[in-house]
Amino acid sequence: MSHGGTITNAVKVALPPLGNGPYNKRLGLVAVIATFGGLLFGYDTGVLNGALSFMMEYFGLNSFQEGLITFTLLIGAAVGAFFGGRLSDRLGRKRNILIIAVLFFIGAGGCVVAPSYETLLVFRFILGLAVGGASVTVPVYLAEVAPFEKRGSLVSRNELMIVGGQFLAFAINAIIGNVWGSNDHVWRYMLAVAVIPAFVLFFGMLRMPESPRWLIARGRDDEALQVLRQVRSEERAVAEMEEVRQLSEIEKDEQSGTFRDIVRTPWIRRLLFIGIGIAAYQQLTGINSMMYYGTQVLEAAGFTRNAALSFNVLNGVMSVTAMLVALSIINRFNRRSLMLFGFIGTTTMHLLVGAIGLGLPEDNPVRPWLLLIAILLFIGIMQGTIGPLAWLMIAEIFPLKMRGVMIGITVLVLWTTNAIISLAFPSLVESLGFGTFLLFAAVGLLAILFVATSVPETKGKSLESLEDHFKEQYKTF
Repeated sequence: MSHGGTITNAVKVALPPLGNGPYNKRLGLVAVIATFGGLLFGYDTGVLNGALSFMMEYFGLNSFQEGLITFTLLIGAAVGAFFGGRLSDRLGRKRNILIIAVLFFIGAGGCVVAPSYETLLVFRFILGLAVGGASVTVPVYLAEVAPFEKRGSLVSRNELMIVGGQFLAFAINAIIGNVWGSNDHVWRYMLAVAVIPAFVLFFGMLRMPESPRWLIARGRDDEALQVLRQVRSEERAVAEMEEVRQLSEIEKDEQSGTFRDIVRTPWIRRLLFIGIGIAAYQQLTGINSMMYYGTQVLEAAGFTRNAALSFNVLNGVMSVTAMLVALSIINRFNRRSLMLFGFIGTTTMHLLVGAIGLGLPEDNPVRPWLLLIAILLFIGIMQGTIGPLAWLMIAEIFPLKMRGVMIGITVLVLWTTNAIISLAFPSLVESLGFGTFLLFAAVGLLAILFVATSVPETKGKSLESLEDHFKEQYKTF
């Protein structure tokens, strides 16, 4: 089934340039508030890197129970991502982000006051629902509010806030751990910080607009035009309304966004396969193993515990720095080329870490420093390319009518892959040592092949024109 050429022929609205005006500041404010969801995502996933050892002592946990604290949040995130896309389509992007903010508050607050290990796991799961929901909804909201010229940088701000949240967690953990390390409840202080941005996200989103594309899909054209007038010039707002309205009329005659329709439509099925591949390979770089277990990896490299805690903060610094670089270059290069460069770079660093870790004796004084440099380079390349590009391209490649459902499926795969790797990583390191990174390198070679042969280019194209392109290109699969 193919409707190649339909959209192009029907939608031929020339969009005037963006221009300068107060609407640009309004658009920037929308991005800042919405990406607090990303900040919470980052903090709540990164905070365990320093808090876990204190939790183990407080509750008397074994290593399996320790891993379960991380695993529970990630499984919650997988569920939240899967259903978050559907709720986003049904309730609207704004309302869904408000619900997510409430879940962040309940989850973080519940973890802080948890009287038992079992209660802690329940609230970690709730927190995971919020993390997963945010990972799906916030990039879509930003992509649909942003003009296509700024879509790359605005959607990537969410990834910047994610790594910023992780860096904040590492830094705050180091400070709180040094000041109140002798207090049995020190881990509660670390987790409590996440309550503050949950308040900001909720009350900030109350004043933010709904996605104009979602409103048009619901037949609420007047409201959509009002929203566009807030974040575009008058001339541009009217032109975009006409473009998206014509597309919406076409889509009313096409299939509804059900999984059955996705499976039986060749071009949509192919895009789902590509989205799942991007999501899985992003996680199979092992980046989140460093975000969750970075301190332990640096200890294994040969640093003392205190030195490892301190140097772990550099992981966060490198992530934020790389993301700032990514924001400045992401619209200058083709998405596909940049992603290919990223996988080649991370795979090279995996080989380097594995070679140094296995090749140099543990008592070699240079070994920990070489490993630290290689790990930081890996994080820098990953967070400067594949990290933001994966989320951006997932938000770009799916058709409007089914974007929520397809992103939900894709990010479910992302979080499930994340959970499995995070559960397996400590055992792999225990049995293989730094040979674990050679496994990541082998997977990286498959990722390079996948990007080179299957991933399409999306730079400089409106979300609507991409649909027409994909329909024509992927008539069969």
